[in-house]
Amino acid sequence: MEIKKGYTNRGFGRIEFEDGYGAECSIQKSSLATKHAIWFGVNEADPKIMASLTPQGGTGWVPYDIPEDVLLTTRMHLTQDQVKEMLPILQTFAETGELPE
Repeated sequence: MEIKKGYTNRGFGRIEFEDGYGAECSIQKSSLATKHAIWFGVNEADPKIMASLTPQGGTGWVPYDIPEDVLLTTRMHLTQDQVKEMLPILQTFAETGELPE
């Protein structure tokens, strides 16, 4: 996985990478003034709908246009404490490939 480090146009740290399906993702320092937080997740929603692909009836996922006035949230806004709670879960998965019981 290639990881690119940089900054937003407002000077906040940003790390970009692709997930296992090739979706562009990022971790970005939040501008939240009251707590340390990050934005974490895919950059774009990439909505799809199950549709007929052929006149013979085959179906599959195809792109779905969303009106410009609709907002789709794609990233989690995590505080430092929330990330600390997630670390043991992620560490277990990194080491075993499983989630903790």
